[in-house]
Amino acid sequence: MVDPVRPDPTAIAHAATMLRQGGVVAIPTDTLYGLAVDPWNRAAVLRVFAIKGRPDDRALPLIAANLDQVDEWIGEMDTVARRLAMRFWPGPLTLVMRAPGNLAPEVTASGGTIGVRVPAHAVARALCEAFERPVTATSANISGEPSTGDPDQVADRLTTTGVDVLLDSGATPGGPASTIVDVTHPDVRLIRAGAVAWEDVTACARLE
Repeated sequence: MVDPVRPDPTAIAHAATMLRQGGVVAIPTDTLYGLAVDPWNRAAVLRVFAIKGRPDDRALPLIAANLDQVDEWIGEMDTVARRLAMRFWPGPLTLVMRAPGNLAPEVTASGGTIGVRVPAHAVARALCEAFERPVTATSANISGEPSTGDPDQVADRLTTTGVDVLLDSGATPGGPASTIVDVTHPDVRLIRAGAVAWEDVTACARLE
């Protein structure tokens, strides 16, 4: 059991080592449990698709430790995107940005963009910090089955199918999925409604 507020550095370091070795780590987020791998490691990314039975035309979302990590590994944000990140991160707002070219192609479904956010969960952020780069955070479930915030369900469903480490910090808050907005255009575009109201996003984007 990993404390959700003050995660054990030893447990986090072990999970980060597993990621460096191409492993798959189930992690809690501020919504549900997700599957973390190194998005620059194609073999690891393919493991996630195999574990989930996920169609290869669906991209994988990323999470990061903080805004600086996004700047370093994904790319610098424009003024509006940075304003949104500073207002809603950590939290359930995913920003669709232009993807760096060295990501595993399956992460972006061979597209040119990637969704990334900083979650409001200490364990997820600590893992990204220890790993020193963003990780994937696709839901920890078989594709087509309900997502879950229950670590026992994650263990029952996935630990026999290839997940190497489960960072169990108890049940996650659940609730709506993250709001997804595309910030690659001059006007911010809603991709998926979610936990952050679209009206709040547009109000923040219009600030001068």
